[in-house]
Amino acid sequence: MTATYEKIATTTLGSSSSTVTFSSISGSYTDLIVIITAKTSAAADVYVRCNSDSGTNYSYTGLSGSGSAASSFRVSNTSNGMLLDNLGYADNNNNQVIIVQFNNYSNTTTYKTSIARSNNAATGVDALVGLWRSTSAINELTFRLNSTHTYSSGSTFTIYGIKSE
Repeated sequence: MTATYEKIATTTLGSSSSTVTFSSISGSYTDLIVIITAKTSAAADVYVRCNSDSGTNYSYTGLSGSGSAASSFRVSNTSNGMLLDNLGYADNNNNQVIIVQFNNYSNTTTYKTSIARSNNAATGVDALVGLWRSTSAINELTFRLNSTHTYSSGSTFTIYGIKSE
């Protein structure tokens, strides 16, 4: 079967914002891909919450590299959401690029997983696996920062659905 990407929505910020939300996501795809190109008001990590869930239902595992050192980490039972970056964090001088895939997001019998790759040429690269412990289909994704910082004007968020043929 051939996978087909279909652009669902794009948001380009006209002014700074602390969150970006995609809501009313159709369940008619097999997977979702989100591509983020962003700058922020200061160094900040990006998290994603599913369906406005702010409970301690998220976990993630990551590998990071700075060009001179590598590290790994694991966080369980957090309410922040699934982490999408670590050393490849956003800042106000360099664009950050995140590509995150939500696997089998509309299934209602399994927990939801994500696979994210992030990079900032000045700070580092990351590969992260996230888990949202819910069997609910994902119909809303909110991308947020770990602090009071904001995404800068011009930051772009695009969501694609993947269909199998």
